[in-house]
Amino acid sequence: MEFDQSRCELCPRRCGADRTQRQGLCGGGGLPRVARAALHHWEEPCISGTSGSGTVFFSGCPLCCCFCQNYRISAQNFGVEVTPKRLAEIFHSLQEQGAHNINLVNPTQYLPWILEALDRADLSIPVVYNSGGYERVETLRALEGYVDVYLPDLKYIDSSRSQRYSGASDYFEAASSAIIEMHRQVGKPQFKDGLLQRGMIVRHLVLPKGREDSFQVLNWLSEQFSPDEFLISVMSQYTPYYRSAEFPEINRRIFSAEYNSVVDCANRLGLEGYLQEKSSAKEEYTPPFDLEGIF
Repeated sequence: MEFDQSRCELCPRRCGADRTQRQGLCGGGGLPRVARAALHHWEEPCISGTSGSGTVFFSGCPLCCCFCQNYRISAQNFGVEVTPKRLAEIFHSLQEQGAHNINLVNPTQYLPWILEALDRADLSIPVVYNSGGYERVETLRALEGYVDVYLPDLKYIDSSRSQRYSGASDYFEAASSAIIEMHRQVGKPQFKDGLLQRGMIVRHLVLPKGREDSFQVLNWLSEQFSPDEFLISVMSQYTPYYRSAEFPEINRRIFSAEYNSVVDCANRLGLEGYLQEKSSAKEEYTPPFDLEGIF
């Protein structure tokens, strides 16, 4: 893809940063910054399988979610810079360890370098693009033919909530268009031996006092796609991390009644996919960002 490093417009922020001289609003500089690359067993079962997903956690983020469980890398930008050549070697190493796929977590701000690494790597396993959903369609189009599985969030429809909790009043406008483009590229879910080889899983994290917005999210998905065209993952793992204490209404874990009402809505709409046990709302499910697999 063509990318003007002196004026970055990869994400919807379009901050125009000169990445050769300074970081963008996302925290991205002149090379990819990575915090961890290892087999990960806590994704959806069709992603993690038995051997684990070859997960590469990138630092920085275009969003500013006050409750981010990965805030150490997303907001505080912990990680080390690697070249595209080294990134390709990391992909190969994960494949050799038996990873079912290469799972790119929060990769948007490093897309040009990632594409170069994928060209070098010549992988034989699927590539998963795992993002917060806040994407530009123009940027996503460069991924066609590279990505096999899209794993976006769809966090909100209500713009006042997306502005309050993620600093992005245009979140739904961007994410809804992005999800439509993602689906155009990969189509219906395709499995082999229980593992997703191609397709899209849309994640939705249920937030405290957010069930009405959750209902709107699920209704939009059911209106946009038939149930066999994608998978839904309704997540209960919300834990008040990072700056959640600044927002009293979400400074707690969700109630079972809140989560169950969203699950009931998904069932009424005939959506297919994954649910989470309430026990998933634990800090130990956040991976250690210890630079494993980087050097």
